[in-house]
Amino acid sequence: MANRLTQIATRTGDDGSTGLGDGSRVPKDHLRVQAMGDVDELNSSLGVLLAEPLPADVRELLVVVQHELFNLGGELSIPGYQLLKPEALLTLDNALEQHNATLPRLAEFILPAGTRSAALAHVSRSIARRAERAVVALGAQEKVNDAPRQYLNRLSDLMFVLARVLNRANLDGLGGDDVYWKSERLSRQQD
Repeated sequence: MANRLTQIATRTGDDGSTGLGDGSRVPKDHLRVQAMGDVDELNSSLGVLLAEPLPADVRELLVVVQHELFNLGGELSIPGYQLLKPEALLTLDNALEQHNATLPRLAEFILPAGTRSAALAHVSRSIARRAERAVVALGAQEKVNDAPRQYLNRLSDLMFVLARVLNRANLDGLGGDDVYWKSERLSRQQD
């Protein structure tokens, strides 16, 4: 493969524009660039999560997800191009099914808390939701393939499930279960 990045500081963006993968230039606040940035931030947040102690299967899955997010970002950077394959969504669906099967049903809403790794998974979940909203906004203005939106939607669900898995894995010794929301309304109903 050819070396694609020969120079990082090109100064071509000093005018407030950035280059897309097809060679065109758009303003840095363009909806496409915002979506790409949110996907990049999501990938970075997964990198932080991967710096934590994780079960081997979760680590392996997140590394695959990082590569797919890079594909997704590449697809967004080249209007009309497809890089994200249907198998990527299937991988998330299978992981959701596998990990959900190990968890007890939720009786109440949970807080984005618990172990450090679970909390970081929740941060990634919320960034995935933002990235999904950015892709939806872009899709309202320009043609965007369905796969990026679907992948981000499914990934946010998976990150919620993985947060619960990581709380139970308790690899830092500070968790062990979901942290349930204490609803004042529900407390009053139970009294």
